Amino acid sequence: MHKARKGWLWLFILVTVFVLFNYFTFTPNPKVYPNYVTESPSPTGTKGFYTYLKKEMSAKSWNHSPSLLPKNKEQQLLIMVEPRNFTEKEEIAAYNDFMKAGNSVLLLARDPDSLFDLKTKRIEEDLPPSETWKIYGKEGKAQKAEVLSLVRLQPHNGEDTLLHDKYGPVALKRAVGKGQLIVAITPEWITNGKILKNDHLPLLVSLVNENHSKTVFFDEYVHGEQTTSTFLSAFPKWFLLLMLQGILIAFIWLWNKGKRFGPIVVPREEMVRFSDEGIRAISAWYLRGRRYQDSLLIQADYLKQLLQERWHVPYHKEWQDILGYLERKWTGIQTNEIRLFLQELAMILDKNKITKQEYLLWSKKLDQLQKEVEEG
Repeated sequence: MHKARKGWLWLFILVTVFVLFNYFTFTPNPKVYPNYVTESPSPTGTKGFYTYLKKEMSAKSWNHSPSLLPKNKEQQLLIMVEPRNFTEKEEIAAYNDFMKAGNSVLLLARDPDSLFDLKTKRIEEDLPPSETWKIYGKEGKAQKAEVLSLVRLQPHNGEDTLLHDKYGPVALKRAVGKGQLIVAITPEWITNGKILKNDHLPLLVSLVNENHSKTVFFDEYVHGEQTTSTFLSAFPKWFLLLMLQGILIAFIWLWNKGKRFGPIVVPREEMVRFSDEGIRAISAWYLRGRRYQDSLLIQADYLKQLLQERWHVPYHKEWQDILGYLERKWTGIQTNEIRLFLQELAMILDKNKITKQEYLLWSKKLDQLQKEVEEG
């Protein structure tokens, strides 16, 4: 016994060392991030600008449905970068309600045609090899920036052009209720790899400051980054590792102590065997011997006992004499039908021999009455 316990102890030590070694030496593969997400440090991510805004003002990532956007405050800004094509009317209506409440949406997409009823036109002439050229603001000040989009915005319904180049509007603003929609066809400006090139950062900041926002949300919902937090995600990994080790220790300790897992099975006694199994065996014996009359008599006698227990029908009375008792208890059956049933039952029980068809018919009728008695 002592040697067995010592063996278990060494096994536990080896398992613990193995788990700890793998935990501290495991090097996961580099994580692949989607484009334009705030947690991505890759050149196509937006972590740089997101971190910058967190230091300058209140900035958060938004992973929920647009219907949950807070509408009880004003001067909030939602930044949406290259969203997937959302066509659900409920989602579009939720974004519009957010803006109508006095908030703004900054949409950065290379071709936002049809999003929020925006219109674009394609540049027909060939673009020069250099994708960096001058961008002009409302005051006419020129700044250098990279524009990769092959379309330009088409202002309509009183939309105000914020930035433009020689090919047309690059950014515009539209009033929506108390708020506004700001659109730019330059999502590359916000990426980690290009935000510090040319004048991208000042141009982005100018778009963010259009409505003097106090709170900024980065919309991750449009990239499919819905929140899927679980119960275990609330705990650090080292704590989960300790919990796992504790469970293993408890399991091995209980096993070593010989504790029983699962329900305790009570040995079957001889009287238990003569229950359902005995009834089935007797029934099969009666059927094989074609002792239909005996089987039906036993079934009728059991039903009489049940009638006495449940409906207080005297056991010694004949079947024809219990009509009054059954009238009061057997609901849903007319008196004439009950009388006919009792008369025919008495006749079939008085026979010396019955056929299999008669047995099956009356056994079924007795089963129906038995079910009525048990349920009533």
